Amino acid sequence: MAEVGDGRAVFVGKPSDRVLNPLGIVHGGWALTLIDICTGWAAHTTRPAGVGYTSVDTKVNFVRAIQQDTDELRAEGVAVARGRTIVTAEGRLTDARGKLYAHGASTLLVLRPAGNSEGKLQ
Repeated sequence: MAEVGDGRAVFVGKPSDRVLNPLGIVHGGWALTLIDICTGWAAHTTRPAGVGYTSVDTKVNFVRAIQQDTDELRAEGVAVARGRTIVTAEGRLTDARGKLYAHGASTLLVLRPAGNSEGKLQ
């Protein structure tokens, strides 16, 4: 984690040889995982202590292939809608120059502990 704030989270990563697909490029699941992590954390920062979340849906658009020699990439997630039950967040995966590799969105279900005054959603 590189940065975290209210409704925002940034992670950085560099793919290793272990995440190459049979074609020798970085597997799309690696990019999806980074977007899932940054959007989840962005949503998490909008919730009070003791209130969790779980992903309902994550959609990623791959813009360009991530090559084995690609430098460090930055995944930035931003919570764009902060409802009581649902949070939506958007994520972008870029290089140091701002070149876009993937972008996506996550829908997250807010989980409150049983007996919470805000409801018994579990």
